[in-house]
Amino acid sequence: MTERVVLAYSGGLDTSVGIGWLKDATGKDVVAMAIDVGQDGEDMEVVRQRALDCGAVESVVIDAKDEFANDYLVPAIKANAMYQKRYPLVSALSRPLIAKYLARTAQEHGADSVAHGCTGKGNDQVRFEAAVAAIAPDLISLAPVRDFALTRDKAIVYAAEHNLPIEQSKKSPYSIDQNVWGRAVETGFLEDPWNAPIEDLYTYSQDPSVPREATEVTITFDQGVPVAIDGTSVTPLQAVEILNRSAGAHGIGRLDMVEDRLVGIKSREVYESPAGTTLIEAHEHLEDLTIEREVARYKRRVEAEWSELVYDGLWFSGLKRALDAFIDDTQRYVSGDVRLNLHAGKATVTGRRSEQSLYDFDLATYDTGDTFDQSLAKGFIELHSLPSKISAQRDLAAQQNGSVK
Repeated sequence: MTERVVLAYSGGLDTSVGIGWLKDATGKDVVAMAIDVGQDGEDMEVVRQRALDCGAVESVVIDAKDEFANDYLVPAIKANAMYQKRYPLVSALSRPLIAKYLARTAQEHGADSVAHGCTGKGNDQVRFEAAVAAIAPDLISLAPVRDFALTRDKAIVYAAEHNLPIEQSKKSPYSIDQNVWGRAVETGFLEDPWNAPIEDLYTYSQDPSVPREATEVTITFDQGVPVAIDGTSVTPLQAVEILNRSAGAHGIGRLDMVEDRLVGIKSREVYESPAGTTLIEAHEHLEDLTIEREVARYKRRVEAEWSELVYDGLWFSGLKRALDAFIDDTQRYVSGDVRLNLHAGKATVTGRRSEQSLYDFDLATYDTGDTFDQSLAKGFIELHSLPSKISAQRDLAAQQNGSVK
C-alpha cells in the first residue's frame, strides 16, 4: 500500500498545486483535509470536490465552527488575548485546532505524515508543526512551499499545465487568512508600512467614517463566557457571528500594525475582528467590576504571556495549560451584563452590572451615607510610604556626609 500524507487544504492555489507537488516529491498519496472555522467564502462541498479534482485520493471536510468558538475563542476572551496589546490572535487561534484534526485524520487514514501550505518566513509553519509534534510526535511534517521549492510562479505554471480547477484571473494581490474570529491581510502594497490601507482590504467591517446612527448592545457573561446578546441566549459561536455583523457595521475592530514575528522579522499586517474587539472590551470591563485588585494586576501579566504562547504556536504546552488553570479560576465571578455603544469604529462601554460585583456604592459615594472611614487613611498612608521615607532619609544623610555623589 502506498504511503499517505494528509494535507491541510484551503482550496487555494498553493494547496491545490501542493497535492500533485507532494505526490511527485514524496511518492505518497495525498489525503486533503479542509476545516470550516467560519471563514465563509466558498461552499465547503466545492472545496472538497476541488481537492479530488486536483489529485487527492480522499478529501475530508470537517465543520469545526462550534468547537473553534467553544474551545479556542472562549479561552481567548477569558484571557483578554491581544498579542503586543493589539492583535486578537485571528490566525494563531485556528492553527492548533487545524493541527489537531490533521493528526487525527492522519491516524484515521493510515498516514505517516502531514503537510501544510505555509512558507518558511511565517509563523504558521511553527504553529502547525509544534502542535502536531505535541499531539502525535511520530508524524512527519512537510511543507511543499518551504521544503520542495513550490514558489508562486511555479505553482501557476503547474496549475495551467495540469488543468487544475483554479481561477488565477481572480487572484487577490494580497495574502488573506480568515475565520469567524477575524480576517488577516498582508503582502502586496502593504509591504511598505508607509502605505495607508485602502477600503478594498476590508470585508468584515464597513467604513467607520460614514455617518450612521449608533447601536447599543448588551452582552451577558457567565463565568467569563458570553451567553446572551440583548437578553437572548446565544452560543459562543452565535455571539461572535452577531457581533461581527453589528460591530462590523460600525467599522469596529480594524487594526493596522507592524508585528514581531516568531521567526525574527517584522511584518506589516492589517486585521479586522469586530466581534473579538467588542467581546474583549466588554469582558475586561466586567472583570474590573468583579475581580479583586491583586488578582487583576497579576492576571494582566498572565494575559500577555498567554497571548505570546499562543502566537508562538505553543497552545499544547505545559505552561499554557498551567496558565489556563489560573485564568479559569479568575473567572468564577465574572458574570453579569455589559452595555456598549457601537459607533464610528469604537465599542464604548457605557454600563456594567453584576450580582458578583465588588463595587460598593456606600463605600464609593462622596454623598451623605458614605460608610468609608476616612480617618483610617492617614495611618494607612504613613505605613504605606514608610519604606520610601526611610530610604529617602538615608539618601539625604549620605549626600550631606559626602559619601554619595
